[in-house]
Amino acid sequence: MSFALLFSGQGTQHPAMLPWLAEDERVRATCERLRIGDWRQALADPAWAERNDNAQTLLTGLALAAWAQLAPLTAAPAAIAGYSVGELAAFSAAGVIEPDTAAALAARRAEAMDRCAARTPGGLLAVSGLPASRLEPLCAEAGVALAIRNADDSVILGGPLAAVERAERAARQAGAQCTRLRVRVASHTPWMREAAESFAQTLAQVPFHPPRVRLFGNAHDRIRDAATARAALAAQIAATVRWDECMENIQARQVRCVLEMGPGQALARMWNQRCPSVPARACDDFRSAAAIAAWLDSHADR
Repeated sequence: MSFALLFSGQGTQHPAMLPWLAEDERVRATCERLRIGDWRQALADPAWAERNDNAQTLLTGLALAAWAQLAPLTAAPAAIAGYSVGELAAFSAAGVIEPDTAAALAARRAEAMDRCAARTPGGLLAVSGLPASRLEPLCAEAGVALAIRNADDSVILGGPLAAVERAERAARQAGAQCTRLRVRVASHTPWMREAAESFAQTLAQVPFHPPRVRLFGNAHDRIRDAATARAALAAQIAATVRWDECMENIQARQVRCVLEMGPGQALARMWNQRCPSVPARACDDFRSAAAIAAWLDSHADR
């Protein structure tokens, strides 16, 4: 079996996500960190779900719990990557940091980002259908930065709120489709530089290990050693997420299928659009861990 494992970012969390996830020690520990009794009930409150600290802590903890429940049923992945905050779970799944450490770091990461956002409130804007030749001038004119590049014509822009509003007006006038994301910080832009520096100081105190499987980063390409992993986790907070390059790197591994671990189907959908010959599914599509393992097994090497 040869498959890639992708860990989702925040923004698509919902109460019915991961329907097969059993309550276990990791799930309970995540709820205790957040001081909640039932994570699904908590997600039913949009105000709670959209808080940066809640979302990052919850998604990291639940993703690691889900992978811990699935991993014994299947082979190790051939490649791993995480989208935005999903990198914490991805690095843990690759053996770079311990699961409990990753869960604790999610809260520290959110705290650092929220401090920046308190000084300069910001947001993110998904833009599709904008010609590449128009992107750089639009960013300069509106005062935003490229936060995430999913494809040449599918990007996410970030910056201060007023700048994001200007970018949305200009993009719509240029014929692009726009969607404001449910986040309140200008993630992966220069406005998060202090957060990246603060998180780097936090990570300097954390034991890191070389990855046990092929691991690809948002701000770096392949993560080969502990030092690169530590630098990459901090840098991506204020640097563009090059998700299109992550997908290219994984595609080069010639995996037979791709599994998205986390809420929603956004990463699986992007993969299927980019590489339709290699099927991708999301964990949200299944009703049991056994069903996921069976799907992975159906694409085993022949």
